Amino acid sequence: MATYKEIKGVTVQTRDEDPTVNVGSWSSGGSLNQDRAYSGAAGTVTSSVVFGGYTPGGSYVGNTETYNGTTFTEVADMNTGRGGAAYAGSSQTNAIIFSGTPPPSGYSTLNETWDGSSWTETGDVNEGRYRGAGAGTSTAALFFGGQDPGLSPVRIDNTESWNGSAWTEVNDLNTGRAQNTGTGIQTAALSASGRSDTVTNLGVAEEWDGTNWTEVGDLSNARRGGSASRTSYRDTIIFGGYITTYVGNTESWNGSAWTELNDMSTGKSDLGGTGSGSTDALAAGGEPPGAYGVVEEWSFPSGPHLNEGDIFLSGGTTLKGFGKAGGLPAGTWASGASMNNARGRAGFATGAIPGHVALVYGGTGGNANVEQYDGSSWTEKNNLSTGRSGSGGGTLTSAITAGGEVPGSPANSALTETWDGTNWSSASNLNEAKRALCGFGSSSTSALVASGYTTTAVNNTELWDGSSWTEVNNQNDTKYGRGGQGTTTAGILAGGGPGTTEAETWDGTSWTEIAEMNTAREYPGLSGQSFTQVIAAGGYVGGGPTNTAANEFWNGTSWTEINDLSTGRYQGMGNGSAVSGILCGGDDGTSSPPSVAVTEEFVVSDTLSTVTVS
Repeated sequence: MATYKEIKGVTVQTRDEDPTVNVGSWSSGGSLNQDRAYSGAAGTVTSSVVFGGYTPGGSYVGNTETYNGTTFTEVADMNTGRGGAAYAGSSQTNAIIFSGTPPPSGYSTLNETWDGSSWTETGDVNEGRYRGAGAGTSTAALFFGGQDPGLSPVRIDNTESWNGSAWTEVNDLNTGRAQNTGTGIQTAALSASGRSDTVTNLGVAEEWDGTNWTEVGDLSNARRGGSASRTSYRDTIIFGGYITTYVGNTESWNGSAWTELNDMSTGKSDLGGTGSGSTDALAAGGEPPGAYGVVEEWSFPSGPHLNEGDIFLSGGTTLKGFGKAGGLPAGTWASGASMNNARGRAGFATGAIPGHVALVYGGTGGNANVEQYDGSSWTEKNNLSTGRSGSGGGTLTSAITAGGEVPGSPANSALTETWDGTNWSSASNLNEAKRALCGFGSSSTSALVASGYTTTAVNNTELWDGSSWTEVNNQNDTKYGRGGQGTTTAGILAGGGPGTTEAETWDGTSWTEIAEMNTAREYPGLSGQSFTQVIAAGGYVGGGPTNTAANEFWNGTSWTEINDLSTGRYQGMGNGSAVSGILCGGDDGTSSPPSVAVTEEFVVSDTLSTVTVS
């Protein structure tokens, strides 16, 4: 619900007809003459070229076909047929394909350029590899990632730059990978998704500035073997791929965030993809064999379009708004991959852009296990030095855990450990050893812990500055087992034991009591990016005892009940955002041992809703 002060001073248009949702969609295109996967492509949806690949019969081909938006026409073949090569190009008459297989020895180093009528062999790449990615044009290209030859292939981080006559090795990717997706130009490129030596499906994306690679926001759907529209690295879509099956997932990247879009009608990977940006794309062929000849085209409807945050008078009478907040009651929980280790009350950190990626560490029963979620599977990482249930916060590469419960007596811990993306390191202890506490923060150098249990419930708060803990203002409510989320300057606590509906927010200096939740509970899991937009899921409700599946949304003013979890549980680990959250693990009260490995993901779509003014 919008308040008057939120829209005062905003120009509100009057519209006879509501604008349409600016949502792209996939439709069927013309059929390829040569069914194939692992091919290359360049150009736009109405003027493109598809080349090379692997056929259903098991042959590597050099077939080249041009597309006019309706029909594919066979033209001159490549000099050497191959599949799994990297490729780039700016148009139907400008393309380049490099490396791939089959090899004369190892993986091919061959490089060919296309001028619209014929292919020309030019300078070889320095390192032959398979399933790498490319960006750029036939005279200025970039080659990155791939896997090297051998029965136990290594996914590599090598990057090479092409000047039209020779390849030069330049700075490596941060994460070695194969089956990655590439787009952009030689000096401004994007490498997204793929498979590393340790992670089957990557969500990690990196941007190239002409000199170095920098990690940026993770995809919502980690995968390998997808493709992209190819000319712009900050106005592009990634589509298709393989997770645990072939998928049609489509996401757009605008340079700061990934947005989930409509899926392809046919899930497939290792396809020939091209296009001019986020509004124009072609997906040709791909695995599995049933998709080898399938072609789909991506396009958007004509305007005017709805934009996030729009407010207007519909028909001159009804005030309407468009955005995710309006659609929160329609948000739903979906099953994600189960953790490898069932547990509850663990520390939890999330990706650079909160969503369905996570790091979980420690847990009940002295658990020291650490796992990372890429949106489709959990991968074990290096363990904590001391197993314990505890609190935590931060990101996949900069996290912290403090306090908690360890086996034996005394059970309360003051230990602190920090995470650098690979290893845990001991740091200064909390001032007060306690368990059933709550913690959150933005990194391993900026965190907060609050509430908890010593021999009784406590309400003290401690701040971490990267070297030591400092006691600051206490909470108003003395509780243990609270759910929390936020940063050291904007946080929220809700619920707690014994079962309560109480909640309060932190502004960096003091705590303020806010409206109470609808369902009293202990150990709820909270997800949110600020203390004005949070979801609280699950928890323990006394008088049964009962583990609740209740889910509530906090909009900065009040709590609203929304769609429940599939599995009622408490001590689950929640993080992410209020429109793209996650809850994993916890205690369902029925399993033996009681902890579960269940993962659920919360997704909200943009919705056009009537706005109530107060």
